Amino acid sequence: MTHGTSNEKSKNLSGRARALVAAGVGAGVLIPCIVGASPAAAATAPTVSCTSAKAGLADKLKRDITAALANRKGTIAVGLYDRSTNTTCALRASSAYDSASAVKVTVLAALLWDAKKHDRFLTDREVSLAKAMITKSDNASTSTLWKQLGLTKIKGFLTAAGMTQTKPGADGYWGLTQITVTDEQKLLKLITAKNTVLSDNSRAYILKLMGQVISSQRWGTPYGAPSGVSVAVKNGWLSRSTHGWRVHSVGAFKGGGHDYMITVLTHGNSTMNYGITTIQGVAKVIHKDLAAS
Repeated sequence: MTHGTSNEKSKNLSGRARALVAAGVGAGVLIPCIVGASPAAAATAPTVSCTSAKAGLADKLKRDITAALANRKGTIAVGLYDRSTNTTCALRASSAYDSASAVKVTVLAALLWDAKKHDRFLTDREVSLAKAMITKSDNASTSTLWKQLGLTKIKGFLTAAGMTQTKPGADGYWGLTQITVTDEQKLLKLITAKNTVLSDNSRAYILKLMGQVISSQRWGTPYGAPSGVSVAVKNGWLSRSTHGWRVHSVGAFKGGGHDYMITVLTHGNSTMNYGITTIQGVAKVIHKDLAAS
């Protein structure tokens, strides 16, 4: 499985560090620590808030998401939006997390936004890089596209998308981009409904690739999705010396009378699997509650 961890500038690494990267460990040693990337925990722990146009749904979701998160260690942020019932849930929506590979959807969207601005199609090379980046979470392809775009175009897309809380990683470290639930949900909304930022073809292309993610990387937000509901997903995972494992999942779902998107961002996980289990516990109750509404 291709690692979805942050990229490293291998040409600048010593042989030992390179060996560590090859082994998929030591990421925390190699990546400069970002101080203050995560807000200190408030004295009062934040609670899940939900609103809905459908009677009883907000209370049920709030109760079930809260129960799913009970006794889970780490810092967890959650976002849900369902167009069909005008339902929104949020927990720590503005808390910043190292993106790991979740940022790859933003990279693809920025590429398509820029191509649209210049009235051109993606080249065969870009199509190949985009497919590897999303479906297999290929890091080298991401680094190539990130470098090609450059920070000016990436920031230009973020501004156009209204993703004001997203801070691109410096010095080519795309996996250290700071993301929030609020902005990831904004991105998912852009991908799943007509807008002036992304063309219909671009949106369909992003959803198609997110729907073709390899089976070993289809964990997270799709967990518990009812049969007949379309699934588009992108996950991210990265271990660092502080805050342990970051494990994230963003997904868009349509069917069964619903059109919804879920973002779950986590860090402070002891292992990658622990983070996955936390995300899937949340996803399961969201899918169940929406399907029953």
